[in-house]
Amino acid sequence: MLDLALNSGDVPVLIKDISFRQGISRGYLEQLFTSLRVAGLVRGIRGARGGFILSRPPAEIKLSEIIQATEGSIAPVACVDDPRLCRKSGECITRDVWIEMKRACDSVLESLTLQDLIERSEKKSVQGEHLEEIS
Repeated sequence: MLDLALNSGDVPVLIKDISFRQGISRGYLEQLFTSLRVAGLVRGIRGARGGFILSRPPAEIKLSEIIQATEGSIAPVACVDDPRLCRKSGECITRDVWIEMKRACDSVLESLTLQDLIERSEKKSVQGEHLEEIS
């Protein structure tokens, strides 16, 4: 999604181009983009100039939405989302820790947008240019 945001604007981006830039297999990206499209985060454009574009501006796409669409829950153990899976979930101390961990991760992902990642990427690019000048 970050690659798409950095390289698209209003021009659709091809999966093969993302695959090349990111070193991720085309097949895997096709699976991800199917999930992202179903979740309404990207739009597929057909035709000779086709590809994918973001369905909303990067500032309106939270990382939590991307993770939910591609990975589902980020709970470290299944009983965090469904306590019925373990008969000891009510008294389990470690489950309490897993719940805290999930809440912390959810909070971070909910607080960041794709635009935040774009800005971080730009900042790192500038820092990298300064390091090359010093070398």
